[in-house]
Amino acid sequence: MIGVWRTGLAVVLLGLWYAGTETAVLSPLFFGHPLKIFAVIGEWFASGDIWRHLAITITETLLAFASGTISGVVAGLWLGLSPRTQAVLDPFIKAANAMPRVILAPIFAMWFGLGIASKVALGFTLVFFIVFFNVLQGVREVPPVVLNAARMLGASPRQLVRQVYLPAALSWVFSSLHVSVGMAFVGAVVAEYLGSYAGVGYLILQAEGMFDVDTVFAGIIVLTGCALVLDGAVSLAETRLLVWQPRADAARES
Repeated sequence: MIGVWRTGLAVVLLGLWYAGTETAVLSPLFFGHPLKIFAVIGEWFASGDIWRHLAITITETLLAFASGTISGVVAGLWLGLSPRTQAVLDPFIKAANAMPRVILAPIFAMWFGLGIASKVALGFTLVFFIVFFNVLQGVREVPPVVLNAARMLGASPRQLVRQVYLPAALSWVFSSLHVSVGMAFVGAVVAEYLGSYAGVGYLILQAEGMFDVDTVFAGIIVLTGCALVLDGAVSLAETRLLVWQPRADAARES
């Protein structure tokens, strides 16, 4: 039933967009025309021109997403279990997090060139802090009663990490991953936009230079679809790995 409502809402929004452009309530010069936009997307996939650019952008996104997630989990666990180290590094972490990461794109381009590495570096900075702070909070919120009980049962520090801290932080990790997926795409596309020779961000930049709004929206829609697919993969992994957690709907029914 929910899927029907979602489909209906999407159809209504597209219909309003189409009606607005047809009646000149929305200027096609600035908002594009839905039929022309989907025609551009169809031409991209029919000719195969989009695949090379899309493969580059998705590769950059996945590398940034994976490296940022792994590093964020490791750093969050490390500092969560080392309060003294966290106290020393806390002002530096907050300063790095407060820095507008977009301004790093030109610096990364100078350091790593216009290839994939500079895009991954920018995406990494966007993903890392989201995952890091969520894991850190998850470790902090482990109930002391659970820790004391595990220690009384003879759990070693390694067992505490595997059996107590990681499961406690896992739900926080997945909540951050849903945000990180979009941020990884943002990092890749922004870096491509500021300097690249391929990728969907490059296509959007070229279209903007010719004031081709339809192609710009076509690139945005393609990227949004890819982000939704990756977010769906995260949701599937979350469902498989967090089977021990009670579902919200089950809790409401009880």
